[in-house]
Amino acid sequence: MQPVYPLLALALLSACSPNASHHDGDHAVATSTPAAVTSVAFNEVRFRDDIKALSSDEFEGRAPTTRGEQRTLAYLAKAFEEMGLKGAYQGSFLQPVPMVSYTASKEQQVTLAGLPFKYRQDLVLNSHHDNGGVHIDNAPLVFVGYGINAPEYGWNDYQDVDMKGKIAVILVNDPGFARPDSGKFNGKAMTYYGRWNYKFEEASRQGALGALIIHDTEPASYPWSVIENSWTGPQQELVQSHAEQARRIQVEGWLTLDAATRLFTQAGLSLPHLMARAADSAINVPLQQTASIAFKNKAEYANSHNVVATLPGKQQADEHIIYTAHWDHLGKDDSKTDDPIYNGALDNASGTAGILEIARQLAENAKQGQGLARSVTFIATTGEEQGLLGSRYYAANPIYPIAKTVAVLNLDSTNIYGKTKDFTIVGKGQSELENYLIAAAKQQDRIAVAEKNPASGGFFRSDHFSFAKLGVPAVFAGGGSEPVDAATAAYKTQMQASMKGCYHNVCDEYREDWDLSGALQDMQIYYQVTRTLGNSQDWPGYYSGSEFNRLRPAQSAAPESEFASATK
Repeated sequence: MQPVYPLLALALLSACSPNASHHDGDHAVATSTPAAVTSVAFNEVRFRDDIKALSSDEFEGRAPTTRGEQRTLAYLAKAFEEMGLKGAYQGSFLQPVPMVSYTASKEQQVTLAGLPFKYRQDLVLNSHHDNGGVHIDNAPLVFVGYGINAPEYGWNDYQDVDMKGKIAVILVNDPGFARPDSGKFNGKAMTYYGRWNYKFEEASRQGALGALIIHDTEPASYPWSVIENSWTGPQQELVQSHAEQARRIQVEGWLTLDAATRLFTQAGLSLPHLMARAADSAINVPLQQTASIAFKNKAEYANSHNVVATLPGKQQADEHIIYTAHWDHLGKDDSKTDDPIYNGALDNASGTAGILEIARQLAENAKQGQGLARSVTFIATTGEEQGLLGSRYYAANPIYPIAKTVAVLNLDSTNIYGKTKDFTIVGKGQSELENYLIAAAKQQDRIAVAEKNPASGGFFRSDHFSFAKLGVPAVFAGGGSEPVDAATAAYKTQMQASMKGCYHNVCDEYREDWDLSGALQDMQIYYQVTRTLGNSQDWPGYYSGSEFNRLRPAQSAAPESEFASATK
């Protein structure tokens, strides 16, 4: 049984009104078995055309607040309007999301322990402050292990250290990754404590001046190129109050493992030795060295937009099933002369195209007199790549009450590797909502499984998480690891080699030879879940092993050891 995280529970309980913390008492819970639903024939040509269009150079990488956003919004709004869906925000399809873009200068003067470090090659630094720039002289450096303060685990890397005026140096992931058999945290399955955004948030709560995370490919689950491509250029954030911004660290960023090793060696310390100690118990060690950092920083304010479209229900129209898929990607990098555009075809033109095709089918059902009792709302979110900004904003400023939101189904990077025998549910074991997916997968003769690499923290890395934090059962699922036959296995091996290194890189482009049959297979599962749950009075909840159970508890018990086995 996984304990409730106080840091999450506090945020969740403060974010929800008393009426939003639990569903209405007269609502039924998810105890019924999902009924069979006739398969639909999704239009693969139309699905491909949407992916191809959204990821074309014309859309310029779909960065928020750019010309690429305007073209994306126009495309999506037109598509939803043609289906006959309703604009959910005051009659419009566009929900404004107030954003600020912080752009740190590429000219960064950084000295750590008396050694010069180079921008992009050794480190990447940003500041989410509207103060013109960062000027730090001789700030003490403190190694704080994994940078975690988790009372329920008896763990506090900040114990007895005053971080005011100091810069925290932090390991990526959490101790469970390094010691999977020790019983610490959730073993290989990353907890929220392992996520980079938590580490910056906790450093801020500790009053630190700044924080540097040491990048390490295996525990991070992505190479340095992802940091270099994602953390340079304009960095968007939701507009915060002056008080919120004042509490945030002045500088935040990443060090390569090689750069960190040089830093610790200069301090007369062994980084591998300290990493081993940090995995065994909470730790903080002053490096007896300082940091001097200077770079200019520009802040620009503009609205981005979520695209929100609703298919109204017939009898329970105030109850909503929500689909999410983020339309945004990384935009352009004009310093890359050969190919400056991050087209984001797989991530996430494919997911956005997926919700369009599902919406078309459900809209057609309604026109034929087969509409659902409940409403279905589709949110193409902005700013996911910058920290789930669009979904975070919607969850904090919902068009439809969170208490009336039945479930969230998220599509992010759909399956381009062909049909599979299994069906992956990221973070499997969280909620009763998964029962509907499991039953729908079974009708395809597929077995629902947890992700192969829970250490990557996938459950915390996409838009559904913004709703899970408020207690709404939310799933992120699709694909599998077992190809349906030998030919598909051979194709998958070839395509994986072709796509290697393309995550958050310019080579994530649409390819005519993608086998999208697996994506259509997954979309059928989501469609069936929507038809079943959309015509029921069930209200799924979170199992007792989940940190979100107290917000919307399940009435049924999880299969024995389900949550534990899914997170180890």
